[in-house]
Amino acid sequence: MRIYLAARYERRFEMLGVAAILARAGHEVTSRWIEGGRGDDPAIVPAVEDLIQLSQADCLVSFTEDPQRNVAWAARGGRHVEFGVALATGKRLCIVGPRENIFHHLLSVEAYASVGELVAGLARVKR
Repeated sequence: MRIYLAARYERRFEMLGVAAILARAGHEVTSRWIEGGRGDDPAIVPAVEDLIQLSQADCLVSFTEDPQRNVAWAARGGRHVEFGVALATGKRLCIVGPRENIFHHLLSVEAYASVGELVAGLARVKR
């Protein structure tokens, strides 16, 4: 399965590890933002690249944040836009972590507590 990973940019090194785990399980990760090189570039090019890479995926996996952690909630939040685009285009939707907003409660959204549970869930055929 082709998978797009959505997470805060600050978690990109963690996402590189997740991509390796998913690759070992036979999946292809289409997210290139995890390779870095963007910094705080506000240019339109990264947004277009992300949308193209998301369009190439069958599934979006969003890594959510625990409200107990000190994460700046005013952060950019591109991952929420990516989730919305994936929802609107009928992609398989998974989250790893707590449900952050009302859209994470939709019946079509698969919620997992860990990457290990995600890998097991992805192996099951979508209901």
